[in-house]
Amino acid sequence: MAPLPGAELVRTPLQLYRYLFRCCRLLPTESIQQHYMHAIRQNFKVHSDEDDPERIQQIIKRAIEDADWILLKYKNMKQK
Repeated sequence: MAPLPGAELVRTPLQLYRYLFRCCRLLPTESIQQHYMHAIRQNFKVHSDEDDPERIQQIIKRAIEDADWILLKYKNMKQK
């Protein structure tokens, strides 16, 4: 289960970047949103020199899974 529709269409780093920022808009407070947006920017800087297509796809898959986990975590906190 992906956090937003269209996760299966993410193929490039730029698409991933946009997708993750859209996910951030679903977080409950602005400070939490800013925290994760900063983390996204930092991770993109760290991986900007990655040129192995297989590794890039692994990073994309993991980032989408992590976004799903984070959104589920805040959704569960909200329900308690």
